[in-house]
Amino acid sequence: MLRRWSIPVAVLALMIGSLFAAGSAAAAPRAPNAAHPIRPAAHLVRPAGNHTVPLTAHGGTVNAVGSTNWSGYAATGRTYSSVSASWTEPTGHCSSGNQYSSFWVGLDGFNSSTVEQTGSEVDCSGATPRYYSWYEMFPAFPVNFSNTVRPGDHFNGSVTFSGTSTFTLVLADTTQGWSHTITATLAGAARSSAEVIAEAPSSTSGVLPLANFGTVNFSASKANGSSIGTFNPTQIIMVGNSGRPKDSVSALSGGTSFSVTWLRSR
Repeated sequence: MLRRWSIPVAVLALMIGSLFAAGSAAAAPRAPNAAHPIRPAAHLVRPAGNHTVPLTAHGGTVNAVGSTNWSGYAATGRTYSSVSASWTEPTGHCSSGNQYSSFWVGLDGFNSSTVEQTGSEVDCSGATPRYYSWYEMFPAFPVNFSNTVRPGDHFNGSVTFSGTSTFTLVLADTTQGWSHTITATLAGAARSSAEVIAEAPSSTSGVLPLANFGTVNFSASKANGSSIGTFNPTQIIMVGNSGRPKDSVSALSGGTSFSVTWLRSR
């Protein structure tokens, strides 16, 4: 299996809180199969959100779209040089089967085919939750960090364009007391969006079942050094193949904080 980018999502039209009608999904990028369905290094995080359309949400019209694998907020409409946010690693509620969920900050992927991102994860291997962290410069394979991650850990993450196709990715677990600063290059990155996202990772066969993470809380969400709310960001709602929402996304508080709450795995 592979790792992360929000799959260029198909056209979706839906009424949040009532009826969701999903459009056709774009094909996933090719990548080698992994022998074991659970990570580390098992999934692909993919771009998402391409070709989505505005939705009507509770309380009236908002700038919102549906995605088969992303939930959260994406700032668009200009060139972005940085994105940052903080979040608390949620607790995985696992019973049976293999399920997956990840939480990250990144540039690109909403309306482009590259992704520069870093974040944390909780996957379910049967009744056992697996916690870890990673970074990815799609289409290169993701790289997992070996440091301990536990539920309740506080993360700070950022991705910054440093010039000449170079990006600096920083992930810090301030609870466990470790951090990583990665310098990586990616030619042709559009830098056309900045996101703070909860995701259902994907394999070559499509979007994987979303692990029950309860609720994840994001805060201090910024793009280009300003609160992400400054950019009138798009709210992204994750939906399954049937068009039903797989989680709920709260409104932005103070332009920087929101929560995502799990509803179902598919």
